[in-house]
Amino acid sequence: MPTFVRTEKCDGCKGQDKTACMYICPHDLMKLDKDGSETGHAMKAFNQEPEQCWECYSCIKICPQNAIECRAYADIVPLGGSVQPLRGSDSIMWTIKFRNGTMKRFKFPIRTTPEGSIEPYADKPAVNMDDLDSPGLFTLKQSDLKGDKSQLICL
Repeated sequence: MPTFVRTEKCDGCKGQDKTACMYICPHDLMKLDKDGSETGHAMKAFNQEPEQCWECYSCIKICPQNAIECRAYADIVPLGGSVQPLRGSDSIMWTIKFRNGTMKRFKFPIRTTPEGSIEPYADKPAVNMDDLDSPGLFTLKQSDLKGDKSQLICL
């Protein structure tokens, strides 16, 4: 089910050029209605193509006002219930509200290393520009490739 914005909670990220949800959406679906001409709500974000939503929860997690929600599937959250994540700097709290009013909260860490400490290319071989024309993959050596090497795609 696609995400939707609770206009009474959304502050348009305080009038910045790009809202947090616009920044994070991998499908570029979130949009800020600056003058209210598209939705009738000025300076509020909205999902411009709900049917294209990937339901990744990225916009929901990043929203500083908790103004974005997603209608969960009935097999996970029965009609009348809700799931709302609240992201902190070191954890994420999932609040599940059942239709009978019962609430449950689950807190999970989101980092296992300090922010900025990861070096993604630390264990990778140094770049050799002469190898750009040879077939192979970034993490494999030519000798590691199995099968007929003539079948590799060479640009």
